[in-house]
Amino acid sequence: MTDLVAVADEGAIRTLRMNRPDKKNALTASMYGAMADAIESANGSDAVRCVVIAGGPGAFSAGNDLQEFLQAASTGEGLGTNVVRFLHALARNERPLVAAVQGVAVGVGTTMLLHCDHVIAGSDARFSTPFISLGLVPEAGSSLLAPRLMGHQRAFSLLAMGRPLDAAAAHACGLVSTIVAPGEVETEALKAAREIAALPAEALAAARRLMRGPPGQIIERIDEEVQLFKQRLQSAEAREAFAAFLARKR
Repeated sequence: MTDLVAVADEGAIRTLRMNRPDKKNALTASMYGAMADAIESANGSDAVRCVVIAGGPGAFSAGNDLQEFLQAASTGEGLGTNVVRFLHALARNERPLVAAVQGVAVGVGTTMLLHCDHVIAGSDARFSTPFISLGLVPEAGSSLLAPRLMGHQRAFSLLAMGRPLDAAAAHACGLVSTIVAPGEVETEALKAAREIAALPAEALAAARRLMRGPPGQIIERIDEEVQLFKQRLQSAEAREAFAAFLARKR
């Protein structure tokens, strides 16, 4: 467990909060592990009826921690066990997921939302997936789920061309359920979570399974992406892209 992820249960609602504000909630391996633990244990708890994933003001998540990306590239490790556990946990999750998004949602900060059932976004939210510009490939099953949700052209614009979406555009393509003022995001997310948790649990679970379908195809795509991601981290394209990115940051 890590104090960079705060997990709290209140009634039937579990809130999972990414809590690394100084790095805009960029995710480390230990954070992925803590988030996977929270989602997996919710599945085994009759008391938890809905899970809320939140960040903080100005940042839902800036994506994967850049230094860990660079380390993975140097060691050949790839995305790592905890990352894959988290992605599998999202795909296999049995409890409705609500996301509360303020500010930036980069990389996995955007792609994890494709696994959520209801997404509340602040009007300041901005979604981006700069995988290709870094010489990488999309992850979290997004290469399968995004075209299903928004159509090939919009998914290509987001995942391949790396064009960001503001809150209104994300709502128009179905990534976001509701847009509210930034200061109202968490209140509205908890309101939605309570509404979901109050529904008949067995009927809701059955309906959700029917709508989402079996997770096997999504898991298979996640694993395919993981292998390609590992290969791409070792590529000359990725090395050059990361070097250029770091040079711009200096």
